[in-house]
Amino acid sequence: MLPKKPPATNQTQRRTFAQLFGLVKRNPLMISRWVICWVVVGIAGGLFAALYWNILEFLTHQLQKFEGFSLLIVMPLAGLFIGLVIHFLGNPGEIAVIVDNIHFRGGRLDARKNPSMVLASLISISAGGSAGPEAPLVQVTGSFGTWVGDRLKLQGEDLRTISLAAMAAGFTALFGAPLGGAMFALEILHHEHIVEYYEALMPAIVSSCASYLVFAAITHLGIAPTWHFPQYHLEKIDDFAIAIMFGIIGAVAGWIFMAIFRGCDYLFARIPAPIYVRTTLAGLALGSLAVLLPLTRYFGHEELDSVLTTSFGAIFLLTLALGKMATISITVTGGWRGGFIIPLFFTGACIGKAVAVLIPGLNPALAMICTMAAINAAVTRTPISTTLLISKLTNLSPLTPILFASLIGFFLAPKVPLIASQLKSQQEAID
Repeated sequence: MLPKKPPATNQTQRRTFAQLFGLVKRNPLMISRWVICWVVVGIAGGLFAALYWNILEFLTHQLQKFEGFSLLIVMPLAGLFIGLVIHFLGNPGEIAVIVDNIHFRGGRLDARKNPSMVLASLISISAGGSAGPEAPLVQVTGSFGTWVGDRLKLQGEDLRTISLAAMAAGFTALFGAPLGGAMFALEILHHEHIVEYYEALMPAIVSSCASYLVFAAITHLGIAPTWHFPQYHLEKIDDFAIAIMFGIIGAVAGWIFMAIFRGCDYLFARIPAPIYVRTTLAGLALGSLAVLLPLTRYFGHEELDSVLTTSFGAIFLLTLALGKMATISITVTGGWRGGFIIPLFFTGACIGKAVAVLIPGLNPALAMICTMAAINAAVTRTPISTTLLISKLTNLSPLTPILFASLIGFFLAPKVPLIASQLKSQQEAID
């Protein structure tokens, strides 16, 4: 059983507010300086995210031209390139490494890993791996926050806070949801405590807002909804029961995904060869699945529209969901770089629509969105930010059914999280 953090007493809270009031009274400009610092970090995060996204789109358009059996050559070659980058420039790690650094290195993210992460992730994503850009964006922006903190000679919680604010800027640039991105940066740090390091919430929100404005102004993304789901209006109390049902379905899907993921991780870990052999074999496997199920290629940002607009049968949708689980697992465990949040949304949408096809009368939008929320909350342990993100991405205004489904996915998730470093906390580091 993990140690619980003792709740703050009223006396402690009064003392904290008294200290803050005294600080502002002595130096009223200090708060303004902090806000400027958070805004600068957010602007830098938005600028990098826009540059990264434009390069990614260019490379993707070039590599999208390859289809069919040509992928059996192109994707292994991409895997070889990714492996060579990691072999010579170093392993940049994944989101688990970032979580570990927040817990045990005082929020210090290493900028020396950025060249490897940027190059490997650009090829991973543009070649068709089932991983999104959130991991590289968070790594680079978070390490920039650490760099700013070092320049300002920040230590302890102040350094961690500026790194978290920068991480939130990276999340927000991709999802176009400042509040959801800020919450996600804090929620993903622990599998049990809903929001850890809550003192960084306001800096994360301010930084996220700055990043959102810069990224949207340059790319014109994130202003409108990402996906145009069928209209849904909450009118019946029965819809909450349906949301809970799809929350259970999404949680079961999360269990299945984690089993596939761990199976792939076990197999790739048994390959006694350099990293570029593993990434090349992963590319061959991804290319083979892309030949059989073309919609499993890429991370689902555009492919989800095909699921929304095409009348696929239930069996095909479930097959597509299983194929997507496999490609996400092969991508990440095979050494390709990227995150799995949007790919999980794609998987949940396939499963939700399949159930809606099998059970006439169910609202397909409610079915897809609730399953998307539940599977992501089950895997990433982020029910609150998942609700906020999906509401923004799909333009679904009734938050409550999504929240119900997210919480069900969160509470029915396995005790051991997929991101193992979420189990660790500051208290454990001290002990």
